Amino acid sequence: MKKTTILNAQLSHCIATLGHTDSITICDAGLPIPNNVERIDLALSPSIPSFLQTFDVVTTEMFVERVVIAEEIKQKNPQIYTALLEKLAQLSTQQGNNIVIEYVIHEEFKKLTQRNKAIVRSGECSPYANIILYSGVPF
Repeated sequence: MKKTTILNAQLSHCIATLGHTDSITICDAGLPIPNNVERIDLALSPSIPSFLQTFDVVTTEMFVERVVIAEEIKQKNPQIYTALLEKLAQLSTQQGNNIVIEYVIHEEFKKLTQRNKAIVRSGECSPYANIILYSGVPF
């Protein structure tokens, strides 16, 4: 049996095959997922797993170079936004790099997901709890 953090085979494979600048999205339960993008559906019930739990697990195995977040999260979901910024700062320290944070309006965010390698759906049921993670290289 696999010894590292991610036990979900589909998610583990996705992260293992990311190249530099490839992207995946971690999203809430409501974000529309384009038909042409791989869906990794982890949602079991409302809030299980949460957006932040999913972010924590994914980033244990993914080296993140930059992220994109919808501008609307600042006003519509400040609790998740504040926690996410703290987690990104911690991740930057752990990785030894400066993670670039880019903000776009939600409609633009949804367009960007069409170019993702995969979208990881959490059980989060709060607004704008979505992030696009771009893969970096740990060297």
